[in-house]
Amino acid sequence: MKDINALPDGPQQLKQMIAQLQARNNYLEDQFRLAQQKRFGASSELHPAQADLFNEAETLIEEAPEQDVETIEYQRKKPTRQPLPKDLPRERVVHDIDHKQCDCCRGELHKMGEDVSEKLEFIPAQVKVVEHVRPKYSCRHCEKTQTQVRIVQASVPPSPVPKGMATASLLSQIITSKYQYGLPLYRQESLF
Repeated sequence: MKDINALPDGPQQLKQMIAQLQARNNYLEDQFRLAQQKRFGASSELHPAQADLFNEAETLIEEAPEQDVETIEYQRKKPTRQPLPKDLPRERVVHDIDHKQCDCCRGELHKMGEDVSEKLEFIPAQVKVVEHVRPKYSCRHCEKTQTQVRIVQASVPPSPVPKGMATASLLSQIITSKYQYGLPLYRQESLF
């Protein structure tokens, strides 16, 4: 409608033209809202009825008659770390407590066992296992006279990787070989 002379003469034709213009205006507003939603709105492709599209299995289960269910029981083995090779040279480091007297009765503590954790330490061109030994102590007098016995043990030495078997020297060697020399981990494994 560039020219005002193109306007219709009768009111009926004018109403039709207004209705067409309103329909065109509504269409353009819808297109604008869609473009705004597509550009600035949430970009999820989720559709409200989408959950019902792929539920054939549920409908088949609902329709199927009940059957006897067989239960199978099994036990899994707890994953265990493979021990380090025995032919590697070993160094034994004992982390012992300072005083070996019971705190409650001042009786002598006796050694009742120990925890051993093995860690790999890297010395250039040499690999050895360092065993960290932490003896456990308890009081014989308390064992005989009291209902509760305290077990005393030195604290665990700090490690760069908690519960890991690598020392800082081994980790630095692996990181240096990987990132400075570009040596893949599988090749480092074959070298060790």
